[in-house]
Amino acid sequence: MFKWISDRFRRGPVVPVVRLSGVIASGGLLGGRSLSLESVAPLLRRAFETKGAKAVALSLNSPGGSPVQSSLIAQRIRLHAREKGLPVIAFVEDVAASGGYWLACAADEVIADPSSIVGSIGVISAGFGFQDLIARIGVERRVHTSGENKSMLDPFRPEQPEDVERLKRLQAEIHEGFKAWVRERRGRLLKADESLLFTGEFWTARRGLEYGLVDGFGELRATLQQRYGEKVRLPVIGPRRRLLSRFGLQGGPGGLDTLGPATLAALDERALWQRFGL
Repeated sequence: MFKWISDRFRRGPVVPVVRLSGVIASGGLLGGRSLSLESVAPLLRRAFETKGAKAVALSLNSPGGSPVQSSLIAQRIRLHAREKGLPVIAFVEDVAASGGYWLACAADEVIADPSSIVGSIGVISAGFGFQDLIARIGVERRVHTSGENKSMLDPFRPEQPEDVERLKRLQAEIHEGFKAWVRERRGRLLKADESLLFTGEFWTARRGLEYGLVDGFGELRATLQQRYGEKVRLPVIGPRRRLLSRFGLQGGPGGLDTLGPATLAALDERALWQRFGL
């Protein structure tokens, strides 16, 4: 308590830190661990409203996820930055790829470790086909729709070429939006041809620096102390814990999960991280 009070009244510049770590997904998915506008907006508001703030630092560690939530969070960062006139510095930890890099581009400057993974400026859609499995165990699939394309990409029936073509058109539109955002935020800084940068490939930050995807190497505390002095305060703006969680109590039947949507979401999350060797 006394340390908290002394930190609050200690003199020196302030750079609040918002930690954006995890898969980007709509609120409520992945057991509440995901990054979404709903979960991140209160943290951003508190960070940008911090009295005496000289800048806002983003501690980034995300393999990506929802393009919509990535866009919404990035737009909210830029909105606060314009309103408060504060620079935003992103510090990449293990990875800022796909939607994670979308968030990084919301910053005015991107700093990374040389071994950080950046890039993956593309769109991916993955799933499974179960039609052979259900036929083998004697299950009959029954689907009734109003609208000939309503059951597009049904995992329990053979994949249809026309469905794949529709999906690719959707992906191309989303990819164009991603590319437009990178051009808007880093166009003058990019040093490699778009035919390379926008393929969905990812690189270490060492190569990312050569390509203009990052601006330099460094670690959050050391970099900010170098810029704002050793007395700079770096308060971490985190979510306020609910009363029950403070006592180690969680909702649900014994805190256990069954093989359901939450488990499948966790598997999807693990797969996203593993794409980058993490």
